[in-house]
Amino acid sequence: MTAYNIFLYLHSWIRWIIIIVAIIALVKAYSGWFGNKPYTKGDNGISAAFMGTMHLNLLIGLVLYFFLSPVVQSAFSDFGAAMKNPGLRFWAVEHILVNIIAVVVATIGRAKSKKAVETVRKHKITAIFYTIAFVLLLSRIPWGEAERLFRF
Repeated sequence: MTAYNIFLYLHSWIRWIIIIVAIIALVKAYSGWFGNKPYTKGDNGISAAFMGTMHLNLLIGLVLYFFLSPVVQSAFSDFGAAMKNPGLRFWAVEHILVNIIAVVVATIGRAKSKKAVETVRKHKITAIFYTIAFVLLLSRIPWGEAERLFRF
């Protein structure tokens, strides 16, 4: 197995961990916001887990993008042609750009929620920023390509 395959499998499977952790974080955030609940260590822990897995997957994705991916290397060999090809454009530009934006949005949300004093405000900020980040992440998963969803 090549380094490319190892990183690709990791990147693919960590995505599912991110999705599960994001759903838990969002349920807790909305429940805390609308239920006027205190912001607990558990809320902070799931938020930290969401951030940690997102940052880890971003790092793995950057290694793939800049060093290992033959698809991206192909796109960069003739970038003009790659922009006219929806498949290459997705991997060379759209996937990485939108996912970096998602990580930035979630990170800003976490920083803002940590600075908030009121617990309901912490939940509200988390809910809003994590929802935006989650929608962005979901928008760049290749849902139509089953072989990419579950790599074995």
